[in-house]
Amino acid sequence: MPLSEEELRLLEQMERALVEEDPKLASTLRGTAFRRSARRRAIIAGVCFALGVAVLMTGAVSQITVVGVVGFVIMLVSATVALTALRGRQVHGPDPRSGHPSQGLTVIEGGRSGRSRRSRRPSGRSFMERMDERWRRRRSDGGW
Repeated sequence: MPLSEEELRLLEQMERALVEEDPKLASTLRGTAFRRSARRRAIIAGVCFALGVAVLMTGAVSQITVVGVVGFVIMLVSATVALTALRGRQVHGPDPRSGHPSQGLTVIEGGRSGRSRRSRRPSGRSFMERMDERWRRRRSDGGW
């Protein structure tokens, strides 16, 4: 169920207030520190990959198999680190430097999308009472 315009407006106001009040926390929530470290790891891995190519070619030219294998291992490890860092950046969303302070914060849709929705009516019972009732109904229905 999408948020109404009023709810979106209130959410944006809260996000702006958070950015103004505690920019470090807002940066952490956006994941900018994670993006920065992931970018740094990817760059270092790229440099190590180039170093691995140089070691591999040195081993091939000098016909020393061990040096070539070491170069290949360096390339393999650095490629794995770079891909992991880049994949992590994609998972954490767009770059928040696009202007709006709340651009990096996202809403994740969830819930019962495939099931039929029952109308939510507030009951006067507590959470534990409702759970006890569900447990009793399961037990009386004859199993799981």
